[in-house]
Amino acid sequence: MSQRDEPVGDPAHLTTTVERGSFAVARCSCGWSGPARRSRDRARTDARTHATAS
Repeated sequence: MSQRDEPVGDPAHLTTTVERGSFAVARCSCGWSGPARRSRDRARTDARTHATAS
């Protein structure tokens, strides 16, 4: 079952993190996705970094 965080960022880059088993993945509305992480916090950091860098 997936869990999603509140979207972060501007409308062009709305990021979320999705849990898949013991991994969390950051995703963006632009099609970007980060690496699978065991740390939810690290996946959220990946999402914030992507949203602010764009």
